[in-house]
Amino acid sequence: MTSQTLREARKYEEVSGKMIREEDRPAYHLSSYTGWMNDPNGFSFYHGRYHMFYQYHPYDSVWGPMHWGHAVSEDLLHWDYLPAALAPDEWYDRDGCFSGSALELPDGRQLLMYTGVVRERTVDGGSREIQTQCLAVGNGVDYEKYDQNPVLNREDLPEGASSNDFRDPKIWKAKDGTYRCVTGNRPADGSGQVLIYGSEDGFHWRFRKVLAENRNRFGRMWECPDFFELDGKQVLLVSPQDMLPQGFEYHNGNGTLCLIGDYNEATDDFVEEADQAIDYGIDFYAPQTVLTPDGRRVMIGWMQNWDTCNVSSPFTKENQWFGQMSLPRELFLKDGRLFQRPVRELEKMRSCRVCHENVTFSEVIRLPGIEGRQIDMEIELCAGDAEKVYQKFAVRFAQNERYHTAVSFRPHESVLKIDRKFSGSRRAIIHQRRCLVRSEEGKLKLRLILDRFSAEVFINDGEQVMSATIYTDQTADGISFFADGTVKMNVVKYDLKS
Repeated sequence: MTSQTLREARKYEEVSGKMIREEDRPAYHLSSYTGWMNDPNGFSFYHGRYHMFYQYHPYDSVWGPMHWGHAVSEDLLHWDYLPAALAPDEWYDRDGCFSGSALELPDGRQLLMYTGVVRERTVDGGSREIQTQCLAVGNGVDYEKYDQNPVLNREDLPEGASSNDFRDPKIWKAKDGTYRCVTGNRPADGSGQVLIYGSEDGFHWRFRKVLAENRNRFGRMWECPDFFELDGKQVLLVSPQDMLPQGFEYHNGNGTLCLIGDYNEATDDFVEEADQAIDYGIDFYAPQTVLTPDGRRVMIGWMQNWDTCNVSSPFTKENQWFGQMSLPRELFLKDGRLFQRPVRELEKMRSCRVCHENVTFSEVIRLPGIEGRQIDMEIELCAGDAEKVYQKFAVRFAQNERYHTAVSFRPHESVLKIDRKFSGSRRAIIHQRRCLVRSEEGKLKLRLILDRFSAEVFINDGEQVMSATIYTDQTADGISFFADGTVKMNVVKYDLKS
């Protein structure tokens, strides 16, 4: 039975969501139907469609009591909104239905596993959160919470583990037909760890072991874990809080981490072999993956940064909505690294191809037909002077006489930078990020994908990605290229028609 709290949320979002014009949303990035969006939840394929749930506060465009928003898609790019799936309406989740995941049960129902939050008073007059893991079962639209919730609580934690930071279950079916889930947790050392649990039926769970320990290497608390097999290896994705930089590999603040290694399902032993950031840009957090029916591992993240998420921007249109997801990205391993490329479905949206080959320049140039705010553009660079590598290259986009965002490259340092300080923001938020890329003698490949309110840069066929939201007025659609020294460039640009 639908609770009064959920009925009110559904009624509100139905009215409010219809008031937002289509052109005031991203064209092919999922955004909040109304109000606030953060982490992707329950990314799954169920009954012929992709389902994306998300952390959701429908009543305001700032973070509030967490619900689960809900949308479905057939191609991962065009989304239809469904009514909110969960609301904080039970004693064990009255202060929020936090992040979680979804899968299909043998009987055809969809199982949601999420974190329920209750705030309780402490003896010193403050408060703390108690986080437990809970279930709901439904048909793809309506969900009923399990009558024995919570299914995991403080009694199911290992010694020294915090019940205040115990969240974000990612559930999957093991090869032996049983179920596993991983959760983020904070151990006694105050950093982060990932716990793994097992179940015979998806409803009754028991602790198995600590799967991975941070030991204060990568930030502190680890949030939103995902754990999956990829190209013969095992991959653990987490989002650490309060990271410190390690050269160009990680940035200050809340970031993303990929651990690659080997996994023994029988013993739940995970042996780390390599680590890297997932996204090197400004706005990306809490990614979640799905295995598609044709065998691809596809990832979507929240395209936002916690340190900038409450800064008002023109595209929220009087705060009617805030928050969008990244492009869906196909994942693969190459040379021991995680690579990402936009889902191939995006290529079906391409139109109006414009190509310029062997363009040699050493100043600021514009090229005929190269403009737009909904585009897919591929750039190949090399030195235009065989005797001397250029000093700097830049592409500026979302540009008019006043505004632009830029991606620039200095080959002698092999450093690529994304910079939005001239994009129209009036606040001193994070405007720049840099990453170290592989380049020989100034050669570099970039794929720049623009939507109305975002830019995503795929570097060297997906070896690295940089994501950023941009606030620039939609009339700023110019693109220009700059070179200090002589650059030779090939450019292919497509419009992306939604």
